[in-house]
Amino acid sequence: MGRRLEGLQRMLVIVNKLKGKQTYVSKDELEKYVARCMENRGYPSVHFRTLERDLNEIKLLFGIVIAHDKLHNAYYIKEQDEKLMERYEQLLLNFDLLSALSDDNVLSSYVLAEHHRPLYSEWISPLIEAIKHTHPVMFRYLLVRHGNEMAEKKVLPHFLKESNQRWYLLAYEGDTLKTFGVDRIRELHVVDHETFKRNTSIDVQVLFRDCYGIWNQADIPVEDIELKYDALDGSFLKSMPLHHSQQIVADTPDEFRVTLRLRITNDFVMELLSRSRSLEVIRPQHLRERVRQVYEEALKRNS
Repeated sequence: MGRRLEGLQRMLVIVNKLKGKQTYVSKDELEKYVARCMENRGYPSVHFRTLERDLNEIKLLFGIVIAHDKLHNAYYIKEQDEKLMERYEQLLLNFDLLSALSDDNVLSSYVLAEHHRPLYSEWISPLIEAIKHTHPVMFRYLLVRHGNEMAEKKVLPHFLKESNQRWYLLAYEGDTLKTFGVDRIRELHVVDHETFKRNTSIDVQVLFRDCYGIWNQADIPVEDIELKYDALDGSFLKSMPLHHSQQIVADTPDEFRVTLRLRITNDFVMELLSRSRSLEVIRPQHLRERVRQVYEEALKRNS
């Protein structure tokens, strides 16, 4: 895992340098920047030939094309895509935090990570490799809602998605695209002697556009939601919106009010309850009743 994670870190560092305000980055500058950043992460320097291989891997893994400009003898990102850059930023943050948690990494001396490190995070790197090279994966899967039974799975991995500090694998089991919590995967095995044809027609942005987190239940309708908070809770919701559809409709010293449009899943209700000190559900009425019922049952249990 260590070498794979090192390579991913190096690729992310390369893109981090090239996506800045500076249009062109010379070979020497890029090499020195990568060496310095990798040293800060506890890794040794590598020859530029390795970085050249990384440039090709970046295109395959992230879809980001890095070109060489002969006139300037420098490298640059060709036709930057903001959505790709956003995905890259999320990956950089997660992999940096993952490295910071390693006991033998220099970052651990000044990065204060949470104590509840996600279990089985070692599966992330081999899953990325399986997705990139279109290899099926086999594993045992913990069924929490069925008394912690274990189910044998062989799936075709397509995406990794992070949500609420957890990683999820999106993979085809038969003809159905399913979601698997990486923390519930046991005994992962990449079937590297087999390959499959990846479904490239999936629009992941559309797939999760109307849901909160990872659960996209098509049988739950997309609804308009209006929520009211006090100004203190509002200050947190401005910096960390509940959903990308969040729109501020009132922001005064007396109230903070937002509208959203998404599917009202259990995960979304749990998120509302996590910041419920001043919450008032304006609409829809059934969500207001659902939150009230949760409060009433909690009051009975704790009275």
